Amino acid sequence: MDWAEKYRPQHLNEIVGNSSAIQQMYEWARDWSREKKPLILYGKPGTGKTSSAYALANDMNWEVVELNASDQRTKSTLERIAGSSSTTASLTGASRKLILLDEADNLHGQADRGGAKAIIDIIAASQQPIILIANDYYALPKELKAITEPLQFRALQARSIVPRLRQICAAEGVECDPAALEEIANRADGDMRAAVNMLYAAAIGRDRLLASDIHTSTKDERSTIFELVGAVFASRKDSDLLRMVMEVEDTPDTVEQWLEGNMDHVPDLPSRTRGYAYLARADEYIGRTYQRQYYTLWRYANAVMLLGVAEAAGGRGVRGRIMPPSRWQKMGASKKQKAVRAGLYQRLNRILNIPEEALRESFFTAISILVERDPARYVRELGLDADELNLFIHDKSRAAKVVREVAKEEKEKVAKETPPAKKGGNKAKKPAGEAPKDDPRHGPPPGQATLF
Repeated sequence: MDWAEKYRPQHLNEIVGNSSAIQQMYEWARDWSREKKPLILYGKPGTGKTSSAYALANDMNWEVVELNASDQRTKSTLERIAGSSSTTASLTGASRKLILLDEADNLHGQADRGGAKAIIDIIAASQQPIILIANDYYALPKELKAITEPLQFRALQARSIVPRLRQICAAEGVECDPAALEEIANRADGDMRAAVNMLYAAAIGRDRLLASDIHTSTKDERSTIFELVGAVFASRKDSDLLRMVMEVEDTPDTVEQWLEGNMDHVPDLPSRTRGYAYLARADEYIGRTYQRQYYTLWRYANAVMLLGVAEAAGGRGVRGRIMPPSRWQKMGASKKQKAVRAGLYQRLNRILNIPEEALRESFFTAISILVERDPARYVRELGLDADELNLFIHDKSRAAKVVREVAKEEKEKVAKETPPAKKGGNKAKKPAGEAPKDDPRHGPPPGQATLF
């Protein structure tokens, strides 16, 4: 058994770091009820999210039912496994079941079709606690974020990782040089799992671990695109630049876009002009590569753009942050707008019973005029959010303001309609003609919370 699994924490007090998040998890579980939202644990890999969920279940005597990205997370699978588990009691004698969905931000593609909607339905009907785990919180569907409680797990500091590595060395009978443990902790970049795996790789077959032994256990140390761009503008040696470009995962056309997007770091106009000329020449080689499928030309593209831009930059370095190409931001905004528009057409199709093609070609302008005249009314009737309303009125700040005002009005309306709690236990007289208490017209009993 590898050490990362062998020494996985079994209890919450064994988790390293993120003490605030751990405390909030415990308080959530200690007096859990159906009124509590499910948790979403999010943060970088290796920060203890999954281990914390299992440790919590162990401390609370809960049974864990887990689904991860290796499972077929279709709607039918989720409903069969997690859905049935969330509404039935444990057969093992555990006090509750913990429904655990790992990698919840990877719900996409054919295999996960209907998965997000199924999770929302499961949460609505669940009689058991639910925890979702994600690396990227912002990749989750907004409908899922609205009905869950986020808890962020931050990268661990090296000084927090070292004591855990020392404990593992002692348990395995390996004498470890403190400098070696510090080196591993620094290279792990806040990832406890990576640190333990490095220690395991370096200690195999040894009863003593020195700092010089760590080279065999290093994390992937290939150059990043940020390091490459910084090296170009710092005018590193030609051989270093050509080595680094072979180490990055990006293809030459992507590297070219990064260099182009950061040419503003070259201060004077003549030098910047020369830099663009080198990029243009490299772009010709890249174009011929894709046209002729002759990938040897990539070498020329790399040499021309890296050495040429380095010469133009003159070793003056980067003043400020290295930013992704601006065209990517524009493409991302365009993609988001297309997704918002497609979702809006689908909603209007369901509400108005008008085909989506007819909405696009014949009715959208007319609907936009109506929405422009009274946006608050259509926010309420069509359930528009700020992005969707902006498609009609083309004013982001106004759209956000209208949506906030409508939400505030709805909240005040609900507060007014909710009767105040009775004091002193006095029983109110039953109005004449009122239906019996068990009549279905009463709806759910007082105090029974629902998610929707």
